[in-house]
Amino acid sequence: MNTSETLADLVAAEDVLLFVNAAITATGQREFRSDAVGQRLSLDFLHAYVRVNYRRVYASSLALDINDHNAARIVLGLLETAGEASAEERRTEGRLIAARLALLPPQRVYRLFGEVRRAGINNRRTRAIMRDWLAARPDLGHDAVKYRGGVKTAARHIHLRCPEGAGPLAEVGAFLFRPGRLPRYEHRLLDAWRRAHYEQGAVAELPFTVAEGFAARHGMKREVFLKRAAPRMTRLERLRTHSVTQRPEIDLTVMPLTRLALYVLSLPFDQRAARRTELTGALRTAARRAAGGHAGSWGRVHAVLDDSFSSSGSGQKRRRPLAVALAGHHLLEALAAPGAYRGLWTSGRGDALLVRPWGPTPLGMRVLDALGPGPGGAAPDRLVIVSDGWDNAPAGLAGEVLRVWRKRLDPGRRTAVVHVNPVYDADGFDVRRLAAGVPTAGIRDAEDLPALVEIARFAEGRTGAAELHAYLDRRVALFLGEKETVS
Repeated sequence: MNTSETLADLVAAEDVLLFVNAAITATGQREFRSDAVGQRLSLDFLHAYVRVNYRRVYASSLALDINDHNAARIVLGLLETAGEASAEERRTEGRLIAARLALLPPQRVYRLFGEVRRAGINNRRTRAIMRDWLAARPDLGHDAVKYRGGVKTAARHIHLRCPEGAGPLAEVGAFLFRPGRLPRYEHRLLDAWRRAHYEQGAVAELPFTVAEGFAARHGMKREVFLKRAAPRMTRLERLRTHSVTQRPEIDLTVMPLTRLALYVLSLPFDQRAARRTELTGALRTAARRAAGGHAGSWGRVHAVLDDSFSSSGSGQKRRRPLAVALAGHHLLEALAAPGAYRGLWTSGRGDALLVRPWGPTPLGMRVLDALGPGPGGAAPDRLVIVSDGWDNAPAGLAGEVLRVWRKRLDPGRRTAVVHVNPVYDADGFDVRRLAAGVPTAGIRDAEDLPALVEIARFAEGRTGAAELHAYLDRRVALFLGEKETVS
């Protein structure tokens, strides 16, 4: 392979990694240092660039741990430009789209179907994908009540046949398009919706988001309504509706790790301290569950965790970067060998449960500390940095420390260094990096950290497009194979 081909491969690999990092972290919402408009414009450009130049990679990204916002955008982009793909590409894309839609939250899918209709995408393949997804829903009557506008839009777009007469589909059709025609419904939720217009007792039978509107219409007291609706509320709905001064009646140990970290950070310091045993136990349980088979396999692990003021995030992503760092702290503890973990916060705090966004970002000083001997007097096997990359106390020190460490002190790479960044930098079309020789990956949920460390190795510049495409092909095969096994 000549020099120009090698350079082209490296550029292609960098473009792909740049998009994957954006698809993992960016949601088009305001971040600490950039507004929502800038985020959306930057993301729009990346989606268009990668779809046109690397369509195969663009579709393959659906098999990676990207966030739901970008997964929906990729599906829309593939459906909207189906004419640019070959017949074989369309077949593969169809399978990837179907597999990803099955994983997305239903409200996200119905919102996507609305965008499909507004974009005028009405070819046979698109209608088949939508029809198959609707057919696979466990209870279309429930969806018709909870996501009425979305179901109605999708049914109209695919010309869903809802015959008159008896049967579940007939009732859904009457509910959506001929309300008031039937005196009662056999489906429990459909009939509860009908009765809730004049009967308070039926309100508590409905999904919480629907019941809220009826409760307000009937003038029900908030406390009474929440008590009646509690048995049918999801864990997230219970967290959202309980005051921080109340003890939620939920099992924290079954919550996802990053979601749990967000909840912990929403509590006042006195509550965190009073519930230390419960909250720490829940975080460690969630971390062990997230680590899975990787638990205890990473050897000596040191971590630099960013709790500077910028980790407060934005009004739309409040405390998200700090939550990723807190969740990552507990996950890395579970991944490390027993007693071989050391976590260093940029603020110098030693109590992870009481962290808060505060102060500058002295990453360089903390990296120096982390590269030193830890428990047992040995250097780490892995150094993981969880930060937005804005090293400013002093500026650039972390990158220089890592450069000198890699070039002079550890050229044999005995210590693996990786930087995971939870914040998308709209101006740079990527997550901010600390040093050229340090692999960096975007991260949204700490649970994805083991997989992201594998992706990050491609950012070191020692592998090209061939290795990256092989990795993507393996992820696609695994993704589609798992879905086929499930079905």
